[in-house]
Amino acid sequence: MDNDSFGEGAGQARPPRDAGTPDFGQSTPALARTVELVAGDFLLTVNPVDGSEIEPCPPGGPSQVDGHEGEQPARPARYSAEERTERQRAAQPPVPAGPPAPRLPLLERDEERERLVRLLGRGRSVRLTGPAGSGRSTLLDIVAEDCANLAPDGVVRLSGYHRTPTELLYELFAVVHSAPRHRPDRAGLLEHVRDIGAIVVLDDLEFGGAALGELLDAAPECAFLVAATPDIAAPAADSHLEEVFLAGLGRSASLELLQRTVERPLTEDEANWAGDLWFESEGLPLRFVQAGALLRQADSRRPDPEDSDGFGVFDAVDGVEVPLPTLGEGAAPAALLASRLSESARDTLRFAVALGGEVPHQAHLPALVGDTHADAALGELMNCGLLSPVGPRYRLAAGVIAQLTEKGYADDAAAHAHTAAQHYAWWAGHPSVTPERAVAEADAVLAALTALVPGQEAGHPSAAVLLARSAAPAFAAGLHWSAWERALRIGSEAARISGEVAEEAYFHHELGVLALCTGSLERARAELEASIGMRGALADKRGTVAGRRALALVADRAGGLVLGGRTPAGEEVPAARYEVSASPPGGVAAAVLPLGASGKSKPQDEPATLVARPKSPAGGAKLRGPLSIIGGARRNLVAAGAGALLAAVLGTVVTLGATSDQQDPPGGKVRNGQSANEDDADNGLDADEPTYGSTRRPGGPADPTGAVTPGSSSSASESSKPGGEPSPSSSKPGSKPTSSGRPPTNPVTKPPTTPPTKPPTTPPSTPPPTTPPPTSTSPSPSASTAPEGSTSASAPITTSSAPASSASSSSSPVI
Repeated sequence: MDNDSFGEGAGQARPPRDAGTPDFGQSTPALARTVELVAGDFLLTVNPVDGSEIEPCPPGGPSQVDGHEGEQPARPARYSAEERTERQRAAQPPVPAGPPAPRLPLLERDEERERLVRLLGRGRSVRLTGPAGSGRSTLLDIVAEDCANLAPDGVVRLSGYHRTPTELLYELFAVVHSAPRHRPDRAGLLEHVRDIGAIVVLDDLEFGGAALGELLDAAPECAFLVAATPDIAAPAADSHLEEVFLAGLGRSASLELLQRTVERPLTEDEANWAGDLWFESEGLPLRFVQAGALLRQADSRRPDPEDSDGFGVFDAVDGVEVPLPTLGEGAAPAALLASRLSESARDTLRFAVALGGEVPHQAHLPALVGDTHADAALGELMNCGLLSPVGPRYRLAAGVIAQLTEKGYADDAAAHAHTAAQHYAWWAGHPSVTPERAVAEADAVLAALTALVPGQEAGHPSAAVLLARSAAPAFAAGLHWSAWERALRIGSEAARISGEVAEEAYFHHELGVLALCTGSLERARAELEASIGMRGALADKRGTVAGRRALALVADRAGGLVLGGRTPAGEEVPAARYEVSASPPGGVAAAVLPLGASGKSKPQDEPATLVARPKSPAGGAKLRGPLSIIGGARRNLVAAGAGALLAAVLGTVVTLGATSDQQDPPGGKVRNGQSANEDDADNGLDADEPTYGSTRRPGGPADPTGAVTPGSSSSASESSKPGGEPSPSSSKPGSKPTSSGRPPTNPVTKPPTTPPTKPPTTPPSTPPPTTPPPTSTSPSPSASTAPEGSTSASAPITTSSAPASSASSSSSPVI
């Protein structure tokens, strides 16, 4: 495959990994590799230095994808039958080095094979269920060959290991359609997949239920043959999947498989041993393949096959007799098989255990193990039955990783994972590595990242950061976006642990771009804002500009404006800045309710006054030009009006509290109209006059002593009259004051039980008199104006004859 596809065009110079040691003698650093992709209606430029750039890709946009400059790619074309066959062959696991292993026959599976082919030929989908090691993959290979000519688009082989329904749909699209550097959106994907007519053979499925139903419904013209273990959730009841269960082999078939593996007839003792093994393993074919490898290893240690008596063998090196394996060794043979392999094969197993079962490609084994012939180790492991094919690679077979861990193969797992991460970081960033090759090794790379984060040893998080920075752009360019996302998230966590803020900002930027491509606008906004904040603190101008452009695109898709970013037209919008004393741009709405002396609000049947500010445009963004001056003056006017209103309300509350002792309003509540009028200053305060002899608060009992309580109308009126004019007395006319200034001992007269007449709501037609009415004075002590503890009054009290209803008739509502 052409390696120039991942590196076209000039890019920014990438700094060397170590300033003191250039890469393999190169004196100049490699150029940054940038790739242009079409993701939905976006043009995505994968930039490993400053972060990927994304912009809309209209029909006249700067797209050079698929050779059509200035326009989006045309509708993807389908591969021919020859092209599909070649691509399927290239997607198979590599053939191990060394002598080829004999192909084992399919025993006791004829009935299941015929049933599967018959159901698939009718267009029915089938779920093949069997335990690990039951030979599901071998049966799928045979059935795929039988169904090669049943569907228009042939047979599509997929692996469901660590795959979601969406990822499998994208892989199905990529196998059938020719769409280089093009990833359609969800709607476009479903449109293309809906027209595919193929036999889809899906091995190692890891989901069921509604997710499996979603996969089947997305490709109604396809017949699916999915293979899963019994622990995977069952499909939904309405999925119309046929169930085929795969059990173990019978005793005779198991002995025949063992004999085919050893390539010689079995002795009586070996047959008895194999019978016990069949009963213990329930006839799983994998156990007999591994048991045959044990017998072959024993045969290779014999000096002469003719000297063997069939029960035990003699070691060709030290002459020690090697008996047949025990039943326990036959049931868990991984450790015994590994002990008889080469040192390179054992080191390969240690790396596989450290990577969670993932076996590196045989091309990486010489660099990892440190042996130029280590690529032959893969063939040794395959002949022993320790590996199983999974998609385009190999993994440790079922149960092998647990058996090797018990024997100490995981003791140095952290060190081996660190070595693998360093190697893959160099390899993924090499200019000769194409995105397709990086995607094929994605599971091993992600396993190395997972093993290092969170790392307890020094240097492991930094190695994970370097590996994620090198591999993530390759995964993005190879359209393996699930691996891209996992690499970014693990790299972000590693950068946070190691304190590399610049790298963490890069990972947040890439996660924001990825979320934007998949339509998650809120997540994209959060990731991009985090990246912009970090890069702004680091004074990374180019990275900040790239983040703001992507954030402006998020705002454009969300239909809003992002503060501190850019508008869709590319205009910079500064972040809004508020003074300490300024109110929020939208204003704060508050209902002003005048309170009475008793602290109760006004009745609910009377309307409340609402104070609110007009909303500013663009969600509160700060405007520029003359409009901002008008907005500032309006804000100042509103603030001044609010202050004046607050002063008026406070004055009203004090006045009502001062005059509340004069008489009880109807219902024991204070009306909204009881406020002072500045125009009637000559007549005194035009509030309600107190009833003669009343000294109690509204709603409270009368004072039997007749004393004037603090806060009554006499003290409040005297202090508020201009020029210190005394207020009317609250004592009964004709009462004789005492010489000591104390209140009289006779009881006061209670106010009339009949409530006063409600004053008219309209002001009188005649103007108020300009001369005060005649008043009569009577000396009376004022306890409210005397200092605390004094025994005599210092000023006489004047009683006014003004009617008590004059204030209420001229009152006005509070605004």
